[in-house]
Amino acid sequence: MNGTTTVFKQVSYTLENLLAYIEQGDIGLPDIQRPFVWPATKVRDLFDSMFRGFPVGYLLFWDNANGGVKTIGSDEKGHAPNRLIVDGQQRLTSLYAVLKGKPIVDSEYRRARLEIAFRPRDEVFQVADAAIRRDPEYISSISDVWLNGHAYKTIGAFVERLKARRDVSAEEEDAIAANLGRLFELKNYPFTALEIASSVDEEQVADIFVRINSAGAKLRQSDFILTLMSVFWDEGRRDLEDFARRSRTPSVDGKPSPFNPLWHPEPDQLLRTSVAVGFRRARLEHVYSILRGKDLETGQYSDQRREQQFAVLATAQSRTLDLTAWLEFWKVVQAAGIRDRGSISSETALAYTYALFLIGRDLGLEWWRARAAAARWLFMSALTGRYTGSSETAMDQDLAAFRDITGADAFVARLEGQINARLTEDYWTITLPNELETAGVRSPYLLAYQAALVLRGAPAFLSKQTVAELVSPDVVGKRAQLERHHLFPKAYLERLGVTSAVDINQVANLAIVAWDLNGRISDQGPHQYWNGLVDEFRQSGATEDDIALQYRWQALPVGWESMPYKEFLAERRRLMASVIRSAFEGMPRA
Repeated sequence: MNGTTTVFKQVSYTLENLLAYIEQGDIGLPDIQRPFVWPATKVRDLFDSMFRGFPVGYLLFWDNANGGVKTIGSDEKGHAPNRLIVDGQQRLTSLYAVLKGKPIVDSEYRRARLEIAFRPRDEVFQVADAAIRRDPEYISSISDVWLNGHAYKTIGAFVERLKARRDVSAEEEDAIAANLGRLFELKNYPFTALEIASSVDEEQVADIFVRINSAGAKLRQSDFILTLMSVFWDEGRRDLEDFARRSRTPSVDGKPSPFNPLWHPEPDQLLRTSVAVGFRRARLEHVYSILRGKDLETGQYSDQRREQQFAVLATAQSRTLDLTAWLEFWKVVQAAGIRDRGSISSETALAYTYALFLIGRDLGLEWWRARAAAARWLFMSALTGRYTGSSETAMDQDLAAFRDITGADAFVARLEGQINARLTEDYWTITLPNELETAGVRSPYLLAYQAALVLRGAPAFLSKQTVAELVSPDVVGKRAQLERHHLFPKAYLERLGVTSAVDINQVANLAIVAWDLNGRISDQGPHQYWNGLVDEFRQSGATEDDIALQYRWQALPVGWESMPYKEFLAERRRLMASVIRSAFEGMPRA
């Protein structure tokens, strides 16, 4: 090749060959890949492309069976695989799962079967659902085509079932038979694989994987580090994935568990916490180089340096996955007013706040002080969107401020200094009211307002139930206990000529109500419904003090029901900012 030496060769396979090699254990899945297949819709599109004879990309194998290896399908092959999948794992695992009818592990760590349906009369592939499974026009799971062993068995059974429901012409029967035959013959679909030579070592394989995928948007920097972990510290990556899986499922045997009802972290989020704790860095591209053993000043690589840096990561990860610290951090989340998953505006803020919580503990902070300091930081960062957008840049700057800190008191002082620099008097009285001029129930400012009501023990709109009671993760029903009500209803505003969704759905036009009350509020203007609802509230036993609390915590200006809409929004934004400030300033200090 014009004097160029390559580290790979090109090999041709049929799909049936590939699946046989996987079944025998000759092709295995290395731990430099996540164990998840694509969404079912992507698997559907893969089969559609193959059926139409389109190319679906090459595979990249490594001709080396050394190192930790996962296999596809059975875990007991009798020997180690000698070809490992470096790129194309999602395609090949999906094909194996469908053609062999094997269950896969989805993104929530649940075992499930991929059911792709096919309609032979017009060659349509779909993801199977309840309606498709009842529809005689479909083969609800194409896995059955290959599991039957012969195409004629599937063709005969399908046509017989279809004829029981409607007339089938001879021409249509021929077309159905032809299309099912084509589907069956996908087992002979050709694949091209590039096989990396066995002389290439593990680190080079990891580098090839990164180079291939970094050309597009396939991988994030965290994936690069997880790749290295699989090659050089397989146990560490497995621990991350196991912790993430167990955080989603309640313990059934009474043993300690990382399960919580609020945040189900991904392995890469836990990795970010560990990296921040261990290296006081957030830019993962730098950490990737460090973990490869690179000296950031000289640019030189060293196996010894790599081992040292992985030891640092291992220590930090043990802190991140420590159950006592993890469960104490959930007291931090609750202390910040977050009581259900819908109240989380930024999971990145959770990951980085957990890192600061652990750093504080490492510097000698008592548990209660670490909880108090971290809760205030989490409230501030969620409210201000500190870790949205360029989150790594923001966290890198925050971590830089703590690199020279050596004691608990100094840590708290620096943390509070950072908070005070952001939440100034101008922020509370000018910036926040202006930022509240936004729309949407997922606005971080509306979620901060809800957290503030939780922290202050405030009642919901015209209710004696507190907001904290309504957002409890222990309450699960067909309908959410807490809803958002338009104080100036949509239909009423449209009658006034206000038709823009952005104007109608302003945060300041939303009140937090119990679902039963929301269902009783009509499309009348507030001047028509407010006094009647207040009278009903009194009749239920509410006192004038209860009504006064409604005005205070619901941030309602006196006479709001008769205000012009724009004037009402401006005044309520100011009062909502005051409620949020009151809650933050009432949080315990470290």
